Amino acid sequence: MTQHDYAKLGLKCGLEIHQQLEGRKLFSHCATTIRDDEPEGTIVRRLRAVAGEEGHVDVAAIGEMRKERSFVYEYYNNGTSLVELDEAPPVPLNHDALMATLQLSKLVQATPVDQAHVMRKTVIDGSNTSGFQRTALIARNGMLRSSSGDITIPTICLEEDAARIIGQTADVVTYRLDRLGIPLIEIATGPEIKHPDQALDVAQRLGMLLRSTGKVKRGLGTIRQDLNVSIAGGQRVEIKGAQELKMLPTLVQFEVDRQLALLQIAKDLKERKSATHGFKDVTSAFQNASGIIGTVIKQGGVVRGLRLCDATGLLGREVQQGRRFGTELSDAAKIASGVKGIIHSDEQLSKYNIGDGENNAIRSTLGCGQGDAFVLVAAPLAQAEKALTAVAERYNMAFKGVPKEVRKANIDGTTSFLRPMPGAARMYPETDIPTLTITKEILERIVLPERIDERSARYVKLGLAKDLADLAAGAEEHPEFEDFLRKFTALKPAYLAEVFFTSGRTINRQFNIDITPTTEDFEVLFSSLQANLVPKEAVLDILKERKPVMELIAKYKSLSDDDLDKALDEIITKNPGKPYNALIGIAMGTLRGKAPGQKVNERLKKKLGQ
Repeated sequence: MTQHDYAKLGLKCGLEIHQQLEGRKLFSHCATTIRDDEPEGTIVRRLRAVAGEEGHVDVAAIGEMRKERSFVYEYYNNGTSLVELDEAPPVPLNHDALMATLQLSKLVQATPVDQAHVMRKTVIDGSNTSGFQRTALIARNGMLRSSSGDITIPTICLEEDAARIIGQTADVVTYRLDRLGIPLIEIATGPEIKHPDQALDVAQRLGMLLRSTGKVKRGLGTIRQDLNVSIAGGQRVEIKGAQELKMLPTLVQFEVDRQLALLQIAKDLKERKSATHGFKDVTSAFQNASGIIGTVIKQGGVVRGLRLCDATGLLGREVQQGRRFGTELSDAAKIASGVKGIIHSDEQLSKYNIGDGENNAIRSTLGCGQGDAFVLVAAPLAQAEKALTAVAERYNMAFKGVPKEVRKANIDGTTSFLRPMPGAARMYPETDIPTLTITKEILERIVLPERIDERSARYVKLGLAKDLADLAAGAEEHPEFEDFLRKFTALKPAYLAEVFFTSGRTINRQFNIDITPTTEDFEVLFSSLQANLVPKEAVLDILKERKPVMELIAKYKSLSDDDLDKALDEIITKNPGKPYNALIGIAMGTLRGKAPGQKVNERLKKKLGQ
């Protein structure tokens, strides 16, 4: 991975955080539960782009419409309303979601708007049955303190989440409607992030503030990060769908690599005076084709070719780790036409069973000179034409350097093309929802929560180690822990935290047993410990039985002093002449979980006159 002087390169980076909220959906009364059971019905839709408020059709929407896809939506009878099916108007905006968004706004010192206007944002990739996403600006001009300086927060919005994709082919995409409509807080930062590691720091701080409200969902997929990245001479590129925080620095760095590579390719293209030449049919070059190309031809498809003048070596040039300029062209073809990919002359052609004979025939048909490159697509005729049109368009865009576009975050930190960058043309007013006035009375009802970092600092003062304090402060169960702190004052806070938050992990590591004790189980356990009914040494043994703790207290009840003395006398009698160290080992093994270790130690020493 290349290291850069990011200040010299003029790196600008901003984040968009999308966090799901608990409760009901934003514009219907349905629950926000994500389900895994079999859906009970489907509907099929086709979507088309419409003009926005300014009378123009958004370029990204046009690109999606050209794919000519159908969309299948899976639904549940008791979990999907007519609002999600776009068969009924939305209900009034979820007031609890609004209050949670205003609370977050207050945490970052953002100024709420006087009136919130719900807008429609054109989205016709199928992720919304209506063809648009509802969104409302709630607050502006906030500020976040980071380790590398202040980060502005220009906007905080409240919007509805999209449907989740289940599967897709070239012509059909299947979505499930359980996620559609879940309230999302969208936080957009300014472009003050100047280093990849700072992107991670800012995302972690915003995530901490969101969790501090106690109103957000937890778990994989409940929070998503989008990145906006540019360098001097490049363009703002939006990277969508980063779910793992640890990958944010890699995504930024790889995008910088990509933009630097594309700027150099643009320079080389201009110096070579490269150009594209029209498509030609090269199917005849594959008289005895096998493999992928042979299969396409046997199914009635064709092989179409595009000549790229003076481009040899450029298509194979790496732009990101494991991705080349040819991959950029392939992404454009895939998105535009649904083909599985392209073949280009900078690749090892033998893997497609293209030998010297086929290569020479292709180059002859396309009119390729010594320095020319070519791109092939094997597909049905219309699909091949659409794919090569997208390749030619993307190739010609490369003369300008970095396209302004939206890209998908891949699991390895690279990105792939999704769509052109949308503009303001996709926004227009939502006519089914009245304007929301954010009154002084509403704002006065907002109480700032204790931030997680503040709670952690308080726990440290109670004696918890920093790592344990951070774990306890950020856990969903911290309210129960606070209740235990108030009730069980005879037990040290650090001990309460260790048992409550780490005993499950400890038991799994030591005994390979998964436990799921309830809050009531811990309540009974701590009450028994405080009353000296059971010894601390018995805690793991009790929990790993995976039974209600109330049923186990009698089994692990501490020995009375008299019974403990009798047990120790018996151990001494059975082991005459053995030293203290040997006797204490036997005693601890015999009496483990029946008496506190300290008491066993003290009473044994007393009996031995030590």
